Amino acid sequence: MSLPSKKPIVVFGPSGTGKSTLLKRLFAEHPTEFGFSVSNTTRQPRAGEANGIDYHFLTREEFLAAIERKEFIEHAEFSGNMYGTTVQAVKDVADSGRMCILDIDVQGVKSVKNTDLGARFVFVAPPSEEELERRLRGRGTDDEPSILKRLKAAKSELDYGNTEGSCDIKIINDDLENAYKKLVDYIFEKSE
Repeated sequence: MSLPSKKPIVVFGPSGTGKSTLLKRLFAEHPTEFGFSVSNTTRQPRAGEANGIDYHFLTREEFLAAIERKEFIEHAEFSGNMYGTTVQAVKDVADSGRMCILDIDVQGVKSVKNTDLGARFVFVAPPSEEELERRLRGRGTDDEPSILKRLKAAKSELDYGNTEGSCDIKIINDDLENAYKKLVDYIFEKSE
């Protein structure tokens, strides 16, 4: 399996669909072929997250200054926190000879579609809205107001992801092994 095409892969879907789990496995099994575009955020780190690895954790003021300097390919505000992907983050991955993977929200997807990156879009969906709520509550990382905001946002993200033309492939993560196989098959099949 080779990766002659270096077009970025954009993975999107509501919180709780298993995007991070799928991507962590992809990186573990193919460490030299992919590079993760490390996003910036103003939210506080969660337990086990490291600055510069999981996210670049910025103050709101630092983030706003980066917007002013036009450093972002995309940026959005979600649940009171700002998130964004810089041009430099994508260049860093490309310069390393690897395919860039971006894990961004729907607002970011729309922004990337307006660039010349030639990205390919993968929508990861839950088997049902009920299962998504169960997963979000089961993580134990968010308080009730945050969970309710995520569930509200999930509805519009699901609506967008299910719209024709929003993605190149939709993967319903009802079985982790099956979802992972579909992701890998799509990336490598479309890359050759």
